[in-house]
Amino acid sequence: MEKLTIFYLEGCPYCRSAMRAAKELEAELGFDADRLEWVEERKNAALADRYDYYRVPSVFWGERKLYECSPADDYDAIKQNLKRAFAQAL
Repeated sequence: MEKLTIFYLEGCPYCRSAMRAAKELEAELGFDADRLEWVEERKNAALADRYDYYRVPSVFWGERKLYECSPADDYDAIKQNLKRAFAQAL
């Protein structure tokens, strides 16, 4: 089963929100945390360069982008978008 790849940056407030929301959604939806691959883009630049995104967090299912955070996204928007991405992957 293909994992969801989530690109993030350490210290990013949007990414911290995404991690918090992901943990809540795992419990709410029964989504298996092992299906998530968190990739810190600075530590994995070669992998990150193969994907088309500008902002983090960004969520991919295979090569298909399911969500890319916007500076306008608050915690609730991030959680809703992650929920939609998780649902697509189920």
